[in-house]
Amino acid sequence: MNEKLVYDLGVYIMKIGFCMLLWTTALEAKHKALLADIKATGYDGVDVPIFSGTPDDYRTIGIMLDELGLDRTGISVVPTIDINPLSEDKSVRQAAIEYLKWCVDCTAAVGADTIGGPLHQTLGHFSGSGTTDAEFDRAREVHAIVGDHAQENGIVIALEAVNRFETYFANTMDDLCSYSRSLDHPSIKTMYDTFHANIEEKDPVDAFIRNSKDVVHVHISENDRGVPGRGHVPWADTFKAIKSSGYDRWLTIEAFGRGLPELAAATRVWRDFAESPEAYYRDGYNCIRNGWDAA
Repeated sequence: MNEKLVYDLGVYIMKIGFCMLLWTTALEAKHKALLADIKATGYDGVDVPIFSGTPDDYRTIGIMLDELGLDRTGISVVPTIDINPLSEDKSVRQAAIEYLKWCVDCTAAVGADTIGGPLHQTLGHFSGSGTTDAEFDRAREVHAIVGDHAQENGIVIALEAVNRFETYFANTMDDLCSYSRSLDHPSIKTMYDTFHANIEEKDPVDAFIRNSKDVVHVHISENDRGVPGRGHVPWADTFKAIKSSGYDRWLTIEAFGRGLPELAAATRVWRDFAESPEAYYRDGYNCIRNGWDAA
């Protein structure tokens, strides 16, 4: 999969994925039975959390996923302030560069060609104001270097427009895609997430339509982060817009419950949103499959 870097959406066939952050930040052999059931449900692959470990650890995960017939993408965040790409401190920005390069290396090792997430600022950290021109410049400095490393390794970085309660950098698709276009780097693209769009966009569907050419990954997430299809995200219009745009890469469900207390402070998830973990991926799969087929 990593033999070349590809952005021509025509070489992809739409795939349905599930983000493993519902259960863990570190995929292990103990998750094999769960992964097998996800595969049996009909999924093409999973978002692999890249939060700790070494590239060798991810090669082992990649072998397990290959055995199960599951494809994969990577998912991560910038977890701490000492590796914040927006920092005024050059040494902190250098640490951010090394961290993001590590994310790329682990993504390549697991056998993925895309890693997504808010990889532009520390999650849950706020300055008290919006993104400054200087912060945009510092982010460009970091992403230009990391983008080159990603390109050398056949990886696309899909920056995610995240709502204003979790980050303050480019919360809307217009702002984020304007930023990515200003970089003009083939390895720095964007992700569209229906949960965040539901909060930040005047018209979430139109926000995707306007920026679809810059989107290389899509997170399917209900308005409460629960089971897709059980909330008020306009799924019929969403799938129609995505399909009509020619996008045919990943539609990956991202849902959360109480399983990851280490992310609860950032995600603001204090309760479960379904009767069982299986409901998230079984009913969620039907939401995507039926919605896409009807679009």
